Amino acid sequence: QVQLVESGGGLVQAGGSLRLSCAASGRSFSMYAMGWFRQAPGKEREFVVVVNWSGGYTYYADSVKGRFTISRDNAKNTVYLQMNGLKPEDTAVYYCAAHDRRNGGSWTAPEAYEYWGRGTQVTVSS
Repeated sequence: QVQLVESGGGLVQAGGSLRLSCAASGRSFSMYAMGWFRQAPGKEREFVVVVNWSGGYTYYADSVKGRFTISRDNAKNTVYLQMNGLKPEDTAVYYCAAHDRRNGGSWTAPEAYEYWGRGTQVTVSS
């Protein structure tokens, strides 16, 4: 079992920054690739970024590339999402998710992830 709790969301003006954290509990955090997804009202859940178990591989959605940065600290069982240059279209609930690297599936697909946090709201005002 892995439990994930996001924090750091809030209201920010366009062009501002936020840093999201995802604290994990349970065994063997380093076994999991960690992803961030987001979902705006009326839209499908959208892939944002993923980092592999070691932190040596990352992949970003085109919409956030150059603005968002993912990192992880396995010793602290925590993954971070630094969001800079925020835009109103970034407004969404942001979810942290864990994918067992021993399982198959695309890292950009929500259905490939076994564990999810409850989400944290990010609102960017214009």
